[in-house]
Amino acid sequence: MAPINDPKQLLPDIDNYINSNDVMMFSKTYCQYCQKIKQLFNSLGVKYFALELDTLEHGSQMQQAMALRTGRSSVPQVFIKREHIGGCDDTMAAHSSGKLEQCLAKDITDEKYDYDLIVIGGGSGGLAASKEAAKLGKKVAVLDFVKPTPIGTTWGLGGTCVNVGCIPKKLMHQAALLGQSLKDAKHFGWNYGDKVEHVWATMRENVQNHIGSLNWNYKVQLRTEQVKYLNASGVFVEDHKIKAIDKKGKETHMSSKNFIIATGERPRYPEIKGAKEYGITSDDLFSLEKSPGKTLVIGASYVALECAGFIAGIGLDVTVMVRSILLRGFDQDMAERIGNYMQGEGIKFLRPCVPTKIEKNESAEHMLRVTGKMESGEEIADEYDTVLFAIGRDSCTTGIGLETVGVKVNPKNGKIPVVNEQTNVPYIYAIGDILEGKPELTPVAIEAGLLLARRLYGDSSTQCDYNNIATTVFTPLEYGCIGFSEEKAIDTYGEENIEVYHSNLTPLEWTVAHREGNVCYAKLICLKTDNEKVIGFHYLGPNAGEVTQGFALGMRLGATKADFDATIGIHPTCAEIFTTMSVTKSSGKSSLQAGC
Repeated sequence: MAPINDPKQLLPDIDNYINSNDVMMFSKTYCQYCQKIKQLFNSLGVKYFALELDTLEHGSQMQQAMALRTGRSSVPQVFIKREHIGGCDDTMAAHSSGKLEQCLAKDITDEKYDYDLIVIGGGSGGLAASKEAAKLGKKVAVLDFVKPTPIGTTWGLGGTCVNVGCIPKKLMHQAALLGQSLKDAKHFGWNYGDKVEHVWATMRENVQNHIGSLNWNYKVQLRTEQVKYLNASGVFVEDHKIKAIDKKGKETHMSSKNFIIATGERPRYPEIKGAKEYGITSDDLFSLEKSPGKTLVIGASYVALECAGFIAGIGLDVTVMVRSILLRGFDQDMAERIGNYMQGEGIKFLRPCVPTKIEKNESAEHMLRVTGKMESGEEIADEYDTVLFAIGRDSCTTGIGLETVGVKVNPKNGKIPVVNEQTNVPYIYAIGDILEGKPELTPVAIEAGLLLARRLYGDSSTQCDYNNIATTVFTPLEYGCIGFSEEKAIDTYGEENIEVYHSNLTPLEWTVAHREGNVCYAKLICLKTDNEKVIGFHYLGPNAGEVTQGFALGMRLGATKADFDATIGIHPTCAEIFTTMSVTKSSGKSSLQAGC
């Protein structure tokens, strides 16, 4: 036999042994642990093949090759019908739990598939599921393809959150907060010149550099976990089979035992003249080469108000055009307080108003002329440099062949109904923003993806808990919430069964800077009929995400108002207000704070 210099040369031989034997064991004749497993198989009447590495001329290289395939260099290493069971302890544990017998009884039907799992969508949820499945020994592929926006914007691996969502949004929000801190600084003794300016290009470059590093890290992680990554879209062509289409139009057919759809959503455009020709969305904003200048934000979603907030926070002229209510789906008391604060910070609101057309006007000071219609019927018009649409998002469930394999989709919104992430087609699963009736949040998609992979390929039975999810809206005055809005609590339980505790507050840091007092606000929504269990948590103030996260644990564990009261607060902080709150809305007493 020719010399073997690289163990990788023997990987085909390793795979051949695994594929050719229903029960395959890499062993050594003198190993007591190998003998133990042989005795187990003999007692069960199981026919097995043991490759005795210590008897082979190139046994050490074969052992290294086996380690490359399994991640372990010790013997024994047991495979049953191509599934890696593990070493001695793993095999004995599998026997004790009954898993070993299940594997032995399993009919090998997977051989006709190229993969155990194909994930369509390379966002946070899809990546989490794919890497976890690979860690559990499965052959996995991820398909991710970004369709360019109408103005040609595209991005790398990682999905909306990393590229055009949470990450760049929070970083640009931080730029706005730093601008406010500069204003406050003089009151704390910092002396600097009168001219302070923000340079969009510097911020944009540094934010995009960070995003680029995240894109690269995701690719490295997939490679490390031996997940096949294809920069291609996936379309179902028949049961268990898709075609992958790359940017050049090349098609590759692939089959898999299971699929996860994690395609997410993309921003919606209104059906008006000039919308796609001249408008942009959050998919474009964070990578704009030039400052957006005078900006009109159309919409009242959290994306709309967050973007309007940080654009204004870096010193630009911003107007928000709102059709009806702010932050639909969120507590409306809190939403209106956010709107009032933003107006106080100089952001203009056109409300209620809808756009009717966008025209280019190159001779004007600002390049775009936008016409809108007020609820009264009055027509208004103004000029802007940038028009940003944030009127909602559409699920990316069309054009991927779901109808070909019979996956049910809600025709009204493109969402996929699931039971424990499983669609009506047993081998197809879905996670993330495309799910019917589930929170559209990155951490939710990640958790669902991890738990799904563990249920499919591990011994887990844990389901994703979609209740009491904490979230934060990064508007100029940040808003954190958990659980029920006040409106939903009343609709669900009846106003007579709800008690709302609330308080305004002024952060200590704002006092020296002479910022407006009592605009921050907190409230707890409690269920009277269940020992005043806290079912809704709402906080409007600085560092809302950091404040809200810890309280999510308390609510998950069923905290009552008495539990909040018995908790000693950290002084002086904003969060301590939740440990001292005593005024109820029903009492009619003032919620304004007057002291320390």
